[in-house]
Amino acid sequence: MGKLFGTDGVRGEANRYPMNAEIAFAIGQAIVYILKKEHYRTRIVIGKDTRISGYMLEGSLESGITSMGGNPYLLGVLPTPGIAFIAQSMRADAGVVISASHNPYQDNGIKIFSGSGFKLSDEQEEAIEELMLSNKLHTLVPPVKDMGQAFRMDDVHGRYIVFLKNTFPRDLSMEGMKIVIDTANGATYKVAPDTFWELGADIEVIHNTPNGININDRCGSQYTRDLKKRVIENGAEIGLAFDGDGDRLIAVDEKGQEITGDQILLICAAMLKEQGKLKNDLLVSTVMSNLGLRVACKKYGLKYHASKVGDRYVLEDMVKLGSVIGGEESGHMIFLDHHTTGDGIVTAMQLIAAMVRTGKPLSELAKMMDIYPQKLINVDVQTKPDVATVPQIMEVIQRVEKELGDDGRVLVRYSGTQNMCRVMVEGPSNDVTEKYCQEIADAVKGAIGGE
Repeated sequence: MGKLFGTDGVRGEANRYPMNAEIAFAIGQAIVYILKKEHYRTRIVIGKDTRISGYMLEGSLESGITSMGGNPYLLGVLPTPGIAFIAQSMRADAGVVISASHNPYQDNGIKIFSGSGFKLSDEQEEAIEELMLSNKLHTLVPPVKDMGQAFRMDDVHGRYIVFLKNTFPRDLSMEGMKIVIDTANGATYKVAPDTFWELGADIEVIHNTPNGININDRCGSQYTRDLKKRVIENGAEIGLAFDGDGDRLIAVDEKGQEITGDQILLICAAMLKEQGKLKNDLLVSTVMSNLGLRVACKKYGLKYHASKVGDRYVLEDMVKLGSVIGGEESGHMIFLDHHTTGDGIVTAMQLIAAMVRTGKPLSELAKMMDIYPQKLINVDVQTKPDVATVPQIMEVIQRVEKELGDDGRVLVRYSGTQNMCRVMVEGPSNDVTEKYCQEIADAVKGAIGGE
């Protein structure tokens, strides 16, 4: 067995190692053992998205937790941030999410939140992984009388919706606002429409009929074509596209143009600064964010910090540096004044609040930031050696960086969850950017590419 936990928990093709019933069972056992308390049973909430494999993994986790003497609380289908919220509000010892986020239906994943709603630390994950790989779990199970019981919770949607509505300022209203929502046939398919409808919005919902295998399938935050079309046809003021587990948001303006995560971050940070609520005037993003975000931050008097890629690293830096807003270009944003983790619906609330407060259409707010031409190519790889140790790749990168000078940048990094290398280039024009990005991608493919 190799390392199980990546940048976002354990992930892989469902029903195949490591995303199979045996590993889920072992994770359940290991969490309970690591978090075991004296005199009290360990309480763990479990939620999932709409993938067909969620049933198998949920049942296996439930079995593992109960066999080690813990009590699992089954939430059913709920967005990842909703599971973190319930874990925090009921003071559970942990929350477990069964989801592969924006990945296709055949993948699945397991990630763990602490009882405080934050993702587990690297050290805690390592302790769980070490115990799982030690082959000692079967020797640690308690006698039958000390096994746990499972409970199903039925009121979680209502509780989460109340929480979400409270993140929208009470002095503002979205009464009658036309909104189109794409739930990606995923975990937000009930919660998102109910939330905006209860706030008085005039909503239309698309891709909200999950069948276990249509999650993220040509819909949601990764694929906004249908949403753009419906926004224009419906004369809507905004379109909201969530991903499969509901922690990301990509928005579409009233003209059918996609608004990036970077633009949303800037709009919301500028609004917070104007209200005197932007702690330390600081916005945290990642090295993958567009150069235009840094330029815009200077223009609007915001301090900027770039973290490593991955929401856990964004959050770590936000806490360390004292920032209340941070996120990724992909649409994964954290508003620490409202929640401990990225939440697509909370993000949508803040973006709509900026539109209502300024009285400006989203297309105008989006102009606050100029987007530099950027090209990203994902290359399938067989191995993941340190890029700096591969001469064929480094030669091309160094040449491109020299030719770009101050007019662009290069970023080459591996995906934390897939056998993939991401090559990103920003430059002065689309043609130049695409040319250089392709050259580096070809070098990566030639050196370490998959078949």
